[in-house]
Amino acid sequence: QVELVESGGGLVQTGDSLRLSCRASGRTGAAYFRNYGMAWFRQVPGREREFVASVGWGENTDTHYAESVKGRFTVSKDNAKKTVDLQMNDLKVEDTAVYYCAATPMSSAQAMNKVTPNYWGQGTQVNVSS
Repeated sequence: QVELVESGGGLVQTGDSLRLSCRASGRTGAAYFRNYGMAWFRQVPGREREFVASVGWGENTDTHYAESVKGRFTVSKDNAKKTVDLQMNDLKVEDTAVYYCAATPMSSAQAMNKVTPNYWGQGTQVNVSS
C-alpha cells in the first residue's frame, strides 16, 4: 500500500505562484518510488476530476501537461525524497480546485492521463481570488 499526502495549498491572488508537494510513504522505498508514474489532478465541486500534469516512472525526463496549464505549471519528481511537486505560476481564478496527487506503477507520463491511478492522496485546496 502506498500512501500519498499533499501539502502546500492555500489562498492566493490572480498572478501569484504556489508550490504543491506530495510525499509518498508506506510500502515504497526510494527504489520502488522510482518505478511509479506520478500525476496531479484537480476537481471542482460538481465537475469531474481532471488531469493537470504528470511525470513518468524512471528518471523523470517524461512529463505531460493539460493544455490549460502548459507554460504555467511545472511538475517534478524527486525519487530520493519520494516526493512529486507541482510549481504553479501565473495562477488564474479557474485554477481554483482541490488538487490530488496520484500514483501508478510503471506508468509513462502520457499514460497517467488515460488510466485510473492506483493510489490517490486526500487532496489539498487551492483558492485563487481575483
